Amino acid sequence: MTAAANTPLFPAVPDSADAVLDGLDPEQREVATALHGPVCVLAGAGTGKTRAITHRIAYGVRAGMLQPAAVLAVTFTSRAAGEMRGRLRQLGAGGVQARTFHSAALRQLQYFWPRVVGGELPRLVERKVQLVAEAAARCRIRLDRNELRDVTGELEWSKVTQTVPEDYPAQVAKAGREAPRDPAEIVGIYRTYEQLKRDRGVIDFEDVLLLTVGVLEDRPDIADQVRRQYQHFVVDEYQDVSPLQQRLLDLWLGDRDSLCVVGDASQTIYSFTGATPDHLLNFRARHPNATVVKLVRDYRSTPQVVHLANGLLGQARGRAAEHRLELVSQRDPGPEPGYTEFADEPAEAEGTAQRIRELLDAGVPASEIAVLFRVNAQSEVYEQALADHGIPYQLRGAERFFERPEVREAGVALRGAARAGDNDALLEDAVDLPAQVRAVLAGLGWTTEPPAGSGAVRDRWESLAALVRLAEQYAASRAVAGAPAPTLAELVAELDERAHAQHAPTVEGVTLASLHSAKGLEWDAVFLVGLTEGTVPITYAKTDEQVEEERRLLYVGVTRARVHLALSWALSRTPGGRASRRPSRFLSGLRPGSAAPGAGAAGPGGRGGVERGNRRKRRGPVQCRVCGRTLTDAGEMKLMRCEGCPSDLDEALYERLRDWRMEQAKALGQPAYCVFTDKTLLAIAEAVPANEYELAAISGVGGRKLERFGADVLALCVGEEPVREGAGDDGEGGEDGGEDRADGAFGD
Repeated sequence: MTAAANTPLFPAVPDSADAVLDGLDPEQREVATALHGPVCVLAGAGTGKTRAITHRIAYGVRAGMLQPAAVLAVTFTSRAAGEMRGRLRQLGAGGVQARTFHSAALRQLQYFWPRVVGGELPRLVERKVQLVAEAAARCRIRLDRNELRDVTGELEWSKVTQTVPEDYPAQVAKAGREAPRDPAEIVGIYRTYEQLKRDRGVIDFEDVLLLTVGVLEDRPDIADQVRRQYQHFVVDEYQDVSPLQQRLLDLWLGDRDSLCVVGDASQTIYSFTGATPDHLLNFRARHPNATVVKLVRDYRSTPQVVHLANGLLGQARGRAAEHRLELVSQRDPGPEPGYTEFADEPAEAEGTAQRIRELLDAGVPASEIAVLFRVNAQSEVYEQALADHGIPYQLRGAERFFERPEVREAGVALRGAARAGDNDALLEDAVDLPAQVRAVLAGLGWTTEPPAGSGAVRDRWESLAALVRLAEQYAASRAVAGAPAPTLAELVAELDERAHAQHAPTVEGVTLASLHSAKGLEWDAVFLVGLTEGTVPITYAKTDEQVEEERRLLYVGVTRARVHLALSWALSRTPGGRASRRPSRFLSGLRPGSAAPGAGAAGPGGRGGVERGNRRKRRGPVQCRVCGRTLTDAGEMKLMRCEGCPSDLDEALYERLRDWRMEQAKALGQPAYCVFTDKTLLAIAEAVPANEYELAAISGVGGRKLERFGADVLALCVGEEPVREGAGDDGEGGEDGGEDRADGAFGD
């Protein structure tokens, strides 16, 4: 492994411009020293692209060739922008602007709006779903929750591709998109949505880009002022730019060519939002004198993971595939990727949880493990399986870290302690910043050892522990840099900045995330689950181009893994269901015993040589006990009846069960659903099981729950008091998983 991959966590600030280049590999050094004219960096997954471009900016600044305030680096997420700013500060290049397209445009729009229009910029609507719903209602169009989300996405796509309402039907046909509703209906909703915004004096995120483009095009004097301010541009994830973002970038640049773009066409996975790799692939045509550098040394993944990633793209077709990068691992060998076939989805989730438990027992931190799936709806069964095994987890894309109640509470406490300073009695014996933070957070429930179990108490502790670790890392980074010891007030300022950038600290829990939301992240161990036809590729990927994007999405998932990689699929959705599913076509020729595409199958379902893991005993399909219809909906299967069929609920029993559950949850220090969910309690109160066999037949009552709570529940069913006192002491809970959790914004 080269020095580029072995850099310390908190390196000292380089003492010269040449020292900025230390530790870079030859290609990264070429990027860092190419400071003139257009530069195109084709960077494969795990090749250190952020390292290369931040060192490029820092080298230019430290060598006096770039003025920090004249550089604008743009990327696609607030988290990535925050990370870039942090790296630049560490390299001695503070003052460089690193922002998202929207953030940079909004800042300019707010500054120039009073001069161009007068008054303050209209209020920004952060969530447009409610306005879209109202627009649909005014058009007398009823949208369910999924349709509302999809129609909202169509409006966003239309605006970033600069499609006006009357052109939508033609453009959606040209793009080969499958509209979620009749195009004429979407046109009506689109027009009404825009009118509602005008009536209420509000704008949305897409308007920020559109209005900034309009100001720069209509006012040459303002465009000149912006160009005098920013003279050098860096664009990360350039394969994801939309036509509207490219138009804005062109206006920022003017007739200059001081531009560095970084991207990988093989990681284009957001075309449904209007992103296109064409700008990256056409860069040399637009800039014939461009310097082009390829980064292919993969410092992230083992040779085994890289081999699979290369093989996956080796079967790809299309223009992006023609420009694919063949990665070369720089790491020591590791285990081979595992392929496992399961009988059904619950068995797949159970097998995944068991394997995660083995990794945890072997010393792999929970925060270094991820379960990735194609659609968010797949998460529920994994939440349940992890909770049943007492494994903490966090959901990306759900509740933001800095919006958690305990984190807000901690922010208030830390801010108060910072104001009090030496007058705060809690801090009398705290000799440094980490000790001060531990002292403050101890009053909110933080302890040196985590609580047992995986419920709300453990979740709260994990949040506070993440803040303690952040304080320790912050102090360590300052010490290595030779800076004065940080104060509590400086840490609070750092937290505020991280919150604004949605740059949350690491929480100790297994990450559950969709493949799309995993972009830009990495873990020691990655489980890619649900890899069946109809899911990967998704069933609505009809055209060759759409199918290839699904392949790239799986490639992104594969390249998130550093060492351990597991790929799995289930033959049936439910226990006892027909084994009609097939593994994803993308695995053909890659998994053991499967034939390459076009070479014929390797037996039924192409399953030769693949481990058949943790198969559950087959049982017949679940049928409604009222009308006899075969059930497929998870909620109906729990109740063992159709939602519309009459309920024979024993209401008194249901209330007894709820009271009992509350006592159990309180004793465990966990949320009530970690004992049983409401649906499971309803099913028990309707079925009124007479013995353990009948209780075990109810969905949601697994072996662990039966052993732990079965005697109590059966006693309640016959009107007796629970047989046992207390809820047990193993701390394992969770049937449907914990509260939503992810990254986000810090607030007072």
